Amino acid sequence: MLRKLVSSLGALVVFGTGVALAQQFGTAAEAKAMLDKAVAAVKVDKAKALAAFTAGSDGFKDRDLYPFCANVSDGLFSAHPTLTGKSLKDLKDKDGKVLGEAILTTAQEGKVSEVEYKWTRPGSDQPVAKVSFVTKIGDQVCAVGYYK
Repeated sequence: MLRKLVSSLGALVVFGTGVALAQQFGTAAEAKAMLDKAVAAVKVDKAKALAAFTAGSDGFKDRDLYPFCANVSDGLFSAHPTLTGKSLKDLKDKDGKVLGEAILTTAQEGKVSEVEYKWTRPGSDQPVAKVSFVTKIGDQVCAVGYYK
């Protein structure tokens, strides 16, 4: 009886830890939903949307999820919490992959695609797999990434 109780408690701790991690970081479905919300916001009022993305306001910051955008013409970030005004084209992942160029060339109007790369998760110094959902909205390429 005691052995069964200890086993059940152990399973509960493992399950509980998994739930806590899932709640600490955004999921693929949540990232996709945020990108859909970001696309709608850009279509309604681009300037207001880009400002909200950069500020992380209006529901555009959820744990490690946030939208970012770049101008199609020059590849400069038009919205990002820390990189606005810098070049997305030059951005490389932790393995040296030129992910900014991949994001810019993969994005298509009316279609959501995925770009996978290695990035450091907040609170860690170890790069892990990350996927960004990317799309093009007029003169903007926008994305939201999640950690695998």
